Amino acid sequence: MTDVRLSPAALAQVWIGEGRPHETIAVPGVVLAAGDALVQVELATVCGSDVHTVSGHRAAPVPLVLGHEYVGRITALGADGARAADGSRLNIGDRVTWSIFTACRSCDRCRRGVPQKCRALRKYGHERVEAHWELTGGFATHVHLRAGTAIVRVAEELPGSVLAPAACGTATAWAAVTALDEVIDLDGAVLLISGAGLIGLTATAIATERGARVIVSDPDPRRREQALRFGAASVHTPGEDLAEIVAGLCESEIHAVLEASGARSAVLAAFDAVAVGGAIALVGSVFPTESVPLDPERIVRTCLTVRGIHNYAPRDLVDAIAFLRGSAGRYPFESLVGAVLPLSQLDDAITLARSGEHVRVGIDPRR
Repeated sequence: MTDVRLSPAALAQVWIGEGRPHETIAVPGVVLAAGDALVQVELATVCGSDVHTVSGHRAAPVPLVLGHEYVGRITALGADGARAADGSRLNIGDRVTWSIFTACRSCDRCRRGVPQKCRALRKYGHERVEAHWELTGGFATHVHLRAGTAIVRVAEELPGSVLAPAACGTATAWAAVTALDEVIDLDGAVLLISGAGLIGLTATAIATERGARVIVSDPDPRRREQALRFGAASVHTPGEDLAEIVAGLCESEIHAVLEASGARSAVLAAFDAVAVGGAIALVGSVFPTESVPLDPERIVRTCLTVRGIHNYAPRDLVDAIAFLRGSAGRYPFESLVGAVLPLSQLDDAITLARSGEHVRVGIDPRR
């Protein structure tokens, strides 16, 4: 174990229950086990699931340090150091982002390629504060990374506003598009994306780079306009005649759907829209909602593939970071983070995020 004294003490904003303001705690030191790392947070962003938790739409243990989209710099390492997701040794001073979870890497689920469902899973921004692991979420000056976390070095030249969402939204978008690409060759395919939040907009850019013609559906005209800047070939309002839109775009049909909104109506529309031999990736349904009817005969007769995508594997985070670096300048990722507030104004930031005025609201603990 490595004792790390912090002067000044690390600060974290702790959520203690619905309807109550966050409370600040000071953490004067941490104890790093072998393979652990301590990161000073440069920027964290408020994810939709943070808003759902604070609004009481998701069960969560309290007290809790929320925040699972982040970028920062390593300030301390446990015994024997720590390694990046690519196997290289990490150093103090490295600028990094890291996975939303830590996994054992040895259980049956980890061995089968779904470490995000590890039997010993711990998730940053989702765990109850406990002794010797208080700095568990991104809404803090520092985060204590446990061994088993996928840590990825990031380029110095990329803005924090581009990198912070990668730990959740960007990597999830990459995983979802990749899952569809494994079933339907997206090069030349027509892809419908429902929901133009961060995942939907990022997936639009990723799929466009893979040669897909992307149609984006969202009720917000501002987000439909953003989708065009992220490569969408066409945008529409939910409820519009998709057949007419597709006919105007090309002599084809919808080969795949990425559902990123979680709206029950959008899930139903995905099954109605997709063509024979098509594929659907469900990403947005991460909160309780009314069940949808399922016609198994239609799924069988149309040779339909349905994939549920929740979080991602470490490889997806590595590839998502590489995509951001390679596509810098082609898509306005930096514009997705609107207002940036100091850590002390986290409650205001969540209120602003709830309003939907910005795709993401940032938290800068250095301010």
